[in-house]
Amino acid sequence: MAFVRIDGVAHHVLVDGTGPLCVLSPGLGMCWFDWDPVVPLLSPHRTVVRFDRPGLGLSGHARAWPTLTGEARRIPAVLQALGLDGPATVVGHSLAGFHAEAFARLFPTRAAGLVLVDSSLEEEPRPRRARAVRDTATRACGTLASAAGLPRAAGPLVRRAAVRAGRVGGGEPAPWALVRRAYSTSRWLHAVLAENATYADQAVALAALRTDAGLPTGLPVTVLAADDPRRPAHRRHDWLARQRELAESLGGTFRVSAPAGHLVMLDRPRDVADAVLHTRAPAPRGRGAGARPLSR
Repeated sequence: MAFVRIDGVAHHVLVDGTGPLCVLSPGLGMCWFDWDPVVPLLSPHRTVVRFDRPGLGLSGHARAWPTLTGEARRIPAVLQALGLDGPATVVGHSLAGFHAEAFARLFPTRAAGLVLVDSSLEEEPRPRRARAVRDTATRACGTLASAAGLPRAAGPLVRRAAVRAGRVGGGEPAPWALVRRAYSTSRWLHAVLAENATYADQAVALAALRTDAGLPTGLPVTVLAADDPRRPAHRRHDWLARQRELAESLGGTFRVSAPAGHLVMLDRPRDVADAVLHTRAPAPRGRGAGARPLSR
């Protein structure tokens, strides 16, 4: 466990294993230990990097609103701060699927492959109006809830309920002490509200980026979709069809993880690891090669 400072914010990071680089990025409001079941399956074969986005897990308070470009830049910034060079396979779950794809488009020489785990999808995103008003209201809600002690009283319980809803195979696997440490803070609440408030903005930005910047030629892409048996049949079919279309649009491979809830890494960690290990990673380049300059 370590911390690196990026843009003035302390980022909690963990590095395990040896071999080609692999970055694991979780979905909205999640943190490092959500990948715990996957890491032992990857670390004998990959250098596995996990980090908490600002406000989440053990990272410091966010200083700016999340943006697609900012989150894409955060990935190589973390690797650079750790002194890890060369291309990386980036695994993005849910909202972080946006970030992983944007990373590959903006930093093509740093991308060895993409694995999108039950990624968020917005085929026709629309900009939201009154962004300034929305941002102000979101901040006010976070401040009032924090002052009332809501994160400490309800944060871990909300987390536990969300995990139960997102899994087919059980409840919260993380130790309760870790859950309380990560989900009882006002910084977590502010970060979750900010990620939720900017979700549509990030979807719009990704749609624009797809027009402006292509994926690297020959980049291996895998879309791993969860087939949740608790959903009605028509919803299961629709979700898998949309995920398949995403894979086709990216020139990638489509896989189904079944039975699995949205939290595939907890229900079927082997499926996630297999998707990564079947991605060919180029040989590491020299220090700093191919990386775009990053501001700190």
